[in-house]
Amino acid sequence: MSKVCQITGKKAITGNNVSHSKRRTKRKFNVNVFNRKFYWPEQGKWVRLTVSASGLRNINKMGLDAALKKAAAEGHLTEIMVIN
Repeated sequence: MSKVCQITGKKAITGNNVSHSKRRTKRKFNVNVFNRKFYWPEQGKWVRLTVSASGLRNINKMGLDAALKKAAAEGHLTEIMVIN
């Protein structure tokens, strides 16, 4: 599974490691993502999402249902794993 947040769409970006002598080598800045289970009361089901730290804050602020609808409208949400 790729390191992409399903709520915010954040993914890894590339940059440079810069040494003391100013030599530059490519590196990757990964996203702080977690696999978390959430209870979705509107559907009455548990869902598993890959979310970043900012995605968790968005869910806490807006609620799970509103965050999922917004992510689906923006195209970040590819699929939801439903756990019974």
